[in-house]
Amino acid sequence: MTRLRLGVNIDHVATVRNARGGDNPDPVRAARLAQEAGADGITAHLREDRRHISDADIAALSKALRIPLNLEMAATGEMLAIALKHRPHAACIVPEKREERTTEGGIDAAGQFDRLKPMVEKMVAAGIRVSMFIEPDARQIDASKALCAPVIELHTGAYAHASGEAQARELARLREAAAYGAALGLEIHAGHGLTYDNVAPIAAIPQIVELNIGHFLIGEAIFVGLNNAMARMRGMMREAGREVGFAKGDRAPS
Repeated sequence: MTRLRLGVNIDHVATVRNARGGDNPDPVRAARLAQEAGADGITAHLREDRRHISDADIAALSKALRIPLNLEMAATGEMLAIALKHRPHAACIVPEKREERTTEGGIDAAGQFDRLKPMVEKMVAAGIRVSMFIEPDARQIDASKALCAPVIELHTGAYAHASGEAQARELARLREAAAYGAALGLEIHAGHGLTYDNVAPIAAIPQIVELNIGHFLIGEAIFVGLNNAMARMRGMMREAGREVGFAKGDRAPS
């Protein structure tokens, strides 16, 4: 079974900073702390309205990190230009609505295929590993494959916000989608709404090789520190039977 990576999204450190303006807390500092605590990558979403991560943050992260930077971005010309300028390790194309509090659902890779195709081609040509943030749906997976995006990230929000039989159905959809995507040769990631309480069944899906978690980890870090929050999350991932990293100096999960 493939080692399961943990990517840490530091958007909401910037959310707290922007609530008062100024420079603190610094999302780049949070990214460095996550890096030292054993994160496999850092995710940052540069939204069109710049509500949290800023252009300056992306520039600073590009210079500061030794681990991969995953730029979450809307499918716009402006964001394409920024990706091509900074050339992050990866770029995850997500849907974006100005009125939403957080990303709601996956991008319609099938319905927007003609618009997405040249964007994906340009980023792939620039050496950027393109990921499509999609619902666990065969039509969207097929479209992502046809776009020549090597990675899909399955949106786990419906699973995370459900309970009982509804959550079991969403989990089954994610399992089926992960198996289908992997059979097509795609690398499978997953994320959105994952917590200590719900991460294990997702981590147990053998085809998933990376989980991207942000809001929950940053929230927990307020109380226990980012190192400890990450250590406990990796513990939950291990309980699912997956091999994950554990950085020197981490406290054991409680």
